[in-house]
Amino acid sequence: MSLTVAVQMDPIASINIDADSTFAMALEAQARGHRLYYYTPDRLAFDDGKLVARGHTLTLRREKGNHFSLGALEPIDLAAMDVVLLRQDPPFDMMYITTTHLLDHIHPKTLVVNDPTSVRNAPEKLLVTQFPDLMPPTLITRDRAAIEDFRNRHGDIIVKPLFGNGGIGVFRLKPDDANFGSLFEMFTGTSREPLMVQRYLPEITQGDKRVILIDGEPVGAINRVPQAGEVRANMHAGGRPDKSGLTERDLEICRAIGPTLRERGLIFVGIDIIGRYLTEINVTSPTGIQEINRLDGRTGDERLEAMLWKCIEAKRTLS
Repeated sequence: MSLTVAVQMDPIASINIDADSTFAMALEAQARGHRLYYYTPDRLAFDDGKLVARGHTLTLRREKGNHFSLGALEPIDLAAMDVVLLRQDPPFDMMYITTTHLLDHIHPKTLVVNDPTSVRNAPEKLLVTQFPDLMPPTLITRDRAAIEDFRNRHGDIIVKPLFGNGGIGVFRLKPDDANFGSLFEMFTGTSREPLMVQRYLPEITQGDKRVILIDGEPVGAINRVPQAGEVRANMHAGGRPDKSGLTERDLEICRAIGPTLRERGLIFVGIDIIGRYLTEINVTSPTGIQEINRLDGRTGDERLEAMLWKCIEAKRTLS
């Protein structure tokens, strides 16, 4: 099977080819004989009933400083593609949301991974709220009194922007921390979005586990260990990836959420687990597959990107 695959992502020139999951996905597609196209989300357009993007044919190489070649800039009819990989990073702002509305025009005839309606309805820190029994104590609000009450009940808390990513803007407030007022003013003075507040989990010092699920099934994990004195384990924030297996609790969490992910067309998902708690379900552009492959020593069909494409190809055959 040879597919036409368009990759909607951030500028390709600046990616780290040893860590970027989108690069690994696209390189695997190319190796399987699929034809690649590339465009950035700002070049997406709904033009007189047709969804198009100004982009390029794409050829990839695992060569630092020489990892891609582009064809001439041309209009790409996205309805003529077999697959679109929706892979740009957050922030999950109105531009991102508009992208999902536009991609709705072609999905599912063109298979968009992940389903744009479900991405729109399930940003990282909101889908997890549908599984309250798996979460730590959590509050979503911009009401200062509600946050103060939550803090009085739980003492040690984490405050973060609801639609943030990569560990940016994540703060720990201990019971005696006098910075809450200034922090609240900073968040609410620059954004109209709510905050997510959670009870601090001391298990974070042992790591924040990223588990990758493909079509609702867990296929690999890494443990991201924060630097000394940090509460953020994100690799963007300096977290160290360590080899990790899946505990029975991890599998219990995956069994609980897997049917919902499959039902919603969320084919490639990364969840975050601290201790016994599910903290996030990442559906926009989850990362970690290259680190998992290296730490597990995966080769051939065991690599996560190969497993992903086997799943995508099966779905295209069934359609």
